[in-house]
Amino acid sequence: MPAVKVIEHLFIPLADGARLAARLWLPHDAEQRPAPAILEYIPYRKRDGTRARDEPMHGWFAERGYAAIRVDMRGSGESDGHMADEYLAQELEDACEAIDWLSKQSWCCGRVGMMGKSWGGFNALQTAALRPPALKAIITVCSTDDRYADDIHYMGGALLNDNLWWGAIMLAYQARPPDPALVGEAWREQWLERLRRLPFFPALWLAHQRRDAHWRHGSVCEDFSAIQCPVFAVGGWADAYTNAIPRLLEGLDVPRLGLIGPWAHVYPQDGAPGPAIGFLQEALRWWDHWLKDEDRGIMREPMLRAYIEEWSPPGDRDPAPGRFVGEKQWPSPRIERRGFYLGETGLGPAPLGAGATTIRSPCWTGLAAGEWMGTGVNGQAPIDQRHDDAFSHVFDSAPLQERLEILGAPEVELEIASDKPVAQICVRLCDVAPDGSSRRVSYGVLNLTHRSSHSEPSALTPGAFDRVRLKLNDCGYAFAPGHGVRLAVSSAYWPLIWPAPEAATLTLRLPAKLTLPARPRDPGDAAIHFEAPQSGPLAPRTRVAEGSSARRTELDLLTGMATYVTDGKGGLFGEGAHRFDDIDTIVSHDLRRELTIGADDPLSARYQLTQSYDMGREGWRIRIETETSMRATAADFVLEAKLRAYENGALAAKREWRETIARDLM
Repeated sequence: MPAVKVIEHLFIPLADGARLAARLWLPHDAEQRPAPAILEYIPYRKRDGTRARDEPMHGWFAERGYAAIRVDMRGSGESDGHMADEYLAQELEDACEAIDWLSKQSWCCGRVGMMGKSWGGFNALQTAALRPPALKAIITVCSTDDRYADDIHYMGGALLNDNLWWGAIMLAYQARPPDPALVGEAWREQWLERLRRLPFFPALWLAHQRRDAHWRHGSVCEDFSAIQCPVFAVGGWADAYTNAIPRLLEGLDVPRLGLIGPWAHVYPQDGAPGPAIGFLQEALRWWDHWLKDEDRGIMREPMLRAYIEEWSPPGDRDPAPGRFVGEKQWPSPRIERRGFYLGETGLGPAPLGAGATTIRSPCWTGLAAGEWMGTGVNGQAPIDQRHDDAFSHVFDSAPLQERLEILGAPEVELEIASDKPVAQICVRLCDVAPDGSSRRVSYGVLNLTHRSSHSEPSALTPGAFDRVRLKLNDCGYAFAPGHGVRLAVSSAYWPLIWPAPEAATLTLRLPAKLTLPARPRDPGDAAIHFEAPQSGPLAPRTRVAEGSSARRTELDLLTGMATYVTDGKGGLFGEGAHRFDDIDTIVSHDLRRELTIGADDPLSARYQLTQSYDMGREGWRIRIETETSMRATAADFVLEAKLRAYENGALAAKREWRETIARDLM
């Protein structure tokens, strides 16, 4: 392939005098033949944070005629300034300025595309909604259009425990200093100022327990019409951000495509669980179409290409058995909303008589859930659901006589009453094999005080019945003949969500209704095809220490306390410490989580995280240590954290936080 010019570090000037740090990959002839630019804009350090992922992706685009640039947001990496929160107006204004700057460089033809995964996928959508003139198309991967309903902080109006996990990680990430090899002696002053202004992220987000202006900002679902450029939305069933893709396809009125594989929170060329696909080739077809006016057939693909998973035993699976299918439009008129009814004798195609049932699950029900957001490593997938089914009320169908394929979001309609003013419900859709093993296909949770509104929740009237409609996560799955459909209902889902202040007994009126998005087979599915994954040269790395990963649950039979522990050494998920050889920088990250709760006492819930982040080289060694914890009373959440930052073994700075935040029907 043609040679690529890599500029390790440059600054993009902003109107207020601040500068954004960037790393740039240029085609060998970009000065003679200016190229379109592809921007990825995130706060995770282009120098040593995402280097291993950036190098083979952006280099690959540059080899094929694009100027690819990885920009660190204000207040991160070597960029100037301060980052006070996610997705602030300042972040998006900076992105628009960066796009304008890119379009005017001698090596750029004036057209810019924006792509990113997770944070970068979020702000690609949000920047597109501001319509910078040079931005011609975006690719958004593992992102969301709704920052309250489908992000790492809340789900169904319930507090996700990952709010504390992610907030703790952000404390360590944002405590990292600029690299003196790039910014010189000013690095230390910038670092200490960054530490002095470091927000207490998990408390900042917990202060907004309703869908208020904080969450509406940056939620492009508030006004899909603001986005006027083409959108390619990508995700995976093992990720937590997949629901946005069908919503974007339905809500946008611009050229758009959706792609959903079996993957976790990773780019599809690295797709795990597999099969990984040639996603860079798909992205290139997209960029060629919208940035070079070259028709490579991408817009003749179905609007939605999605993976239909087949049965495999619960737990980790790689590759995931199944196949890709296509729908020419979304919502698809081909998909039938098929009703099933919950009754005293199970789950069937017709109402099975009136009645009622009560549900009161132990507070630790949910230990088989796996992680809210999979990252493609072992141990994160939901395990056999019989662990949680035993503490739930289950409604089982008879063994299926024929294949049942679904694509979209299952829904349940319930009449439900609680004996407490604040209560939760979790509903899981499972595939039960002939041997009795139970695999989770989809699920949804709901803080019942949010039954009518996430912005204006209201307490339950104990004993009074309310009609509730709960949309489960979108999924693509095929139930095989001889297998059964199970709907499992519980009043807790720990450790995914924080419990309500009192253990509630729920009463469910029967019959209730489950609706599944049944998809008929389409002979055209056989034409859906992807090339094998490709990538550019890897960043040179050497493993300097092995990592390890532990994941376990324990139940104390005397106290009834359940403990859930994950412990990653060398990397968040046990990857081990490594050195980036070309910049002589070693990186290592340890993180331990411990969550405990008693069977009948929600106020016994405790969450503790300890982590250390080490980085540097000979003569410049940085270590960040944090301890973060959370507990709650009936009235308040209590969050505490300590941070210590070390330079060459000596304490350089310390911070401590303690926040008491009132529970708001949470």
